[in-house]
Amino acid sequence: MKRLKKIKILLITILVLINPIFVNALNYPELDSKIIEIYDLTDKKLIYDIDKDKVTSIASLTKIATTITAIENIINLEEEVTITNSILSTVRWDASKAGLKAGDKLTYRDLLYASMLPSGADATNSIAILSTGSIDNFVDKMNELAKKIGLKNTHFVNVTGLDAEGHYSTANEIRILLEYALENELFRKIYTTREYTLSNGLEVSSTIVTYNKSGLVDTNKIIGSKTGYTGEAGYCLSSISDINSHEFIIIVLNAEHKDNKYYNIVDTVNLINFLLENYKDQTLVNKNELVKTIPIKLSKTNKYEIRTQQEVKKYLPSDYDKSKLKVEYNGLEELSFMNKEGQNIGTITYYYDGNLLTKDNIVLETKIEISIKKVLKEYYYIFILIPIIIIIIIIIFFKRKKKKRKRKK
Repeated sequence: MKRLKKIKILLITILVLINPIFVNALNYPELDSKIIEIYDLTDKKLIYDIDKDKVTSIASLTKIATTITAIENIINLEEEVTITNSILSTVRWDASKAGLKAGDKLTYRDLLYASMLPSGADATNSIAILSTGSIDNFVDKMNELAKKIGLKNTHFVNVTGLDAEGHYSTANEIRILLEYALENELFRKIYTTREYTLSNGLEVSSTIVTYNKSGLVDTNKIIGSKTGYTGEAGYCLSSISDINSHEFIIIVLNAEHKDNKYYNIVDTVNLINFLLENYKDQTLVNKNELVKTIPIKLSKTNKYEIRTQQEVKKYLPSDYDKSKLKVEYNGLEELSFMNKEGQNIGTITYYYDGNLLTKDNIVLETKIEISIKKVLKEYYYIFILIPIIIIIIIIIFFKRKKKKRKRKK
């Protein structure tokens, strides 16, 4: 019994020791945001999420929809329009503003920057009213866009994102909307601009600049962004960043402001740093790695090594599953002196997680020289039979010749 108990303890100890080897999931940083989506825009791949499909208020991330709707519907963005008191009176007292005044003459392009960068509701309402006649008319176009791109859990009732019944989306659908909008060259330019001077001389800055100037967090790794805040939505941020040559969209919603920190910004920066450390082009296969050895018949060389022709990389996390890599050779399974140098003898195909990565054509790189010794050894019976057959043929020949002579006599 004691011996059995000792064996049991030993086995448990071994299992405890080796268990960490199999636990290779990345540990994401502790986050304050309640709703998150991280998306690799380069590979079109979801990386991580928390409640990405939860329907919620989205605050000024709404202005992503407002801006791309305006770009797609306003024919002449250089058209000059005038801001009026009646337009400014539609702006709620608690909305963020760009600082527009009645009588300002601006282009629609100016208003797009004033809407997105400082999140100016005065600019947003101006775009809606001046381009379609009313906010409701413009909101209808925003909802038409949402339907067109397949958003099923998104609905707008205003152009600013202020909390209102029936105004909602999800982190996932904001990402889809942003991904769509970023395909538009002008939208991308506005989204990635930090400071801009309107044609009336008014300077507007992205809300992200304010956070950066506070010195509490470095936002320089955020390439483009749109912030938002309401009581229901909390602090929100949509952003794009370059993570080791891949573009990422990060959406964080429902974060807090505490300890003098805005956690929509803190969480995003922490996630960017985490991704920079853990996501990159991983070398799955090195050049000249041995894949397979195939035999060579009747040659001075006994075998030929099939080797990789290139370094194969894939953008993956540092804890990627090596068992998902598959390297497959398809081609000749045997060579001989009959095969010529430069001949294509097969292919090497590389897969990761069942997906094709790339393919190598394998060309015979050396001349295969015949081995007389091996040929004689392999076909010795032929060399014995040939003289016998020749002798038999000679005998038959002479016999027939002898018969012909007898007949003549």
